Amino acid sequence: MADPSFDVVSKVDRQEVDNALNQAAKELSQRFDFRGTNTRIDWAGDNAIALSSDTDERILAGLEVFKEKLIKRGISLKALDAGEPASSGKGYKLSATILEGIESDKAKQISKTIRDAGLKGVQAQIQGDQLRVSAKKKDSLQEVISMLKGEDFGIALQFTNYR
Repeated sequence: MADPSFDVVSKVDRQEVDNALNQAAKELSQRFDFRGTNTRIDWAGDNAIALSSDTDERILAGLEVFKEKLIKRGISLKALDAGEPASSGKGYKLSATILEGIESDKAKQISKTIRDAGLKGVQAQIQGDQLRVSAKKKDSLQEVISMLKGEDFGIALQFTNYR
């Protein structure tokens, strides 16, 4: 029988992000303080989001509305990488990205943290954009999960395929 293991991943529910974006777009079109500012939020690609407005204050307020909707839908703000408002003709534009997957340098950092913890029989293997952690005992895996939840790696982490 194989050793107990789990995967460390960084994924977001695309449908929940879409719902948050649609709710934010509806709120931007209906709120009094956004009237006449041409503030819009739309998908700009696979994981890219575009905000546009006549003023930089309203574009930042629109971003805050979107962040509130993400939080209500249970999506970590660590998965959102928003840029700064840039002047574009008469208005302003801001682009944001939904981050998914664990980059190799972050995976190495997580793996090193697990190794440095000194737990006996625990191994971490980088597999593409995720990390597989295995151990002889399930208790060791529980310790790794609680330790990783306490650390801040700058990305949203989820723990899946616990066996």
